[in-house]
Amino acid sequence: MELTQAFSIRPAKQSRIREVDFDHLEFGKYVADHMLVCDYGKGKWNTPEIIPFGDLTVSPTTLALHYGQTVFEGMKAFRMEDGRINIFRIHKHYERLTRSLDRMCMAIVPEEVFIEGLRQLIELDKAWVPAAPGTALYIRPFAFASEAKFGVKVSDEYKFIIFSGPVAGAFQKPLRVKVETGYARAARGGTGAAKCGGNYGGAYYPTQKAKEAGYDQVLWTDSHDHQYIEESGMMNALFVIDGKLVTPPLSDSILDGITRDSLLTLAGDLGIPVETRPVSLDELEKAFRQRLITEAFGAGTAAIVAPIGVIHSRGIDYQLPEYTPGAVMFRLKDKLEAIRTGKEQDKHNWNYVF
Repeated sequence: MELTQAFSIRPAKQSRIREVDFDHLEFGKYVADHMLVCDYGKGKWNTPEIIPFGDLTVSPTTLALHYGQTVFEGMKAFRMEDGRINIFRIHKHYERLTRSLDRMCMAIVPEEVFIEGLRQLIELDKAWVPAAPGTALYIRPFAFASEAKFGVKVSDEYKFIIFSGPVAGAFQKPLRVKVETGYARAARGGTGAAKCGGNYGGAYYPTQKAKEAGYDQVLWTDSHDHQYIEESGMMNALFVIDGKLVTPPLSDSILDGITRDSLLTLAGDLGIPVETRPVSLDELEKAFRQRLITEAFGAGTAAIVAPIGVIHSRGIDYQLPEYTPGAVMFRLKDKLEAIRTGKEQDKHNWNYVF
């Protein structure tokens, strides 16, 4: 079966785009007119459908609601300078989704359902892709165990959905973060490298505690000794120490961030020294005392880069220097944005343009 011919499309009778204030976009507020839905059962994926965005009806015994078989991706489409649309690093996102699904014992979504489904969905909702600097169409593919059976088991049925919505950048103001040495986001051998719902739900409590103490987010440490930095909130953590861009190495407790990967590649292009290695709290605190650390930031799809202004570690608030437009993180962000929108050559073949 040729899936490109098998897609079923039912356009919305009336668009909701008039409800959108494109001059004041809020992350997660607006959802585009359509969504892709594809069901898995009896060992195969059914015909993908693109239908008007709407609610789902599920049984209270749906397995995902009880045992957590659910994964998602976060990606963006951009309006190019010539008016075309670019879905950024679509194949890299598919690879990560596949790894997450495999880790959670879930059925693997066929590549053509993902790639061609995204293209057709965004083509149908192309008016929703904003053009203002710093804006994008955020895309949320996700899958969950849809079998209605409350016994503890790996599901035999799944539902794969993609929806989207226009967004502005997140985390513009420098964050105050607290190094977390009591709770852990993920343990070695666990699901930290998978983009699954449980990782996020489990992080809420320590994050809420940090917010009650006056901080915006937590800086996660390893679950064994709480001596090494792992992630920054929901993002990868990066630092500029002694003129070098430093970030913890990937592991099964750290998500393989696509923004992280892109920024590290661009740092090499710009001649910025990069070190991928463990970063201990002792080193971080020493770097502050010796004034060697000049930048700290999170990297992720939503924010691209999220500057960090304060790091609280073991009872002390360490202040980062005030950032200027020439900071490493902003140079990398600007370079990435220029490639995504067609202002600069895409020599790494990251763009999927149509």
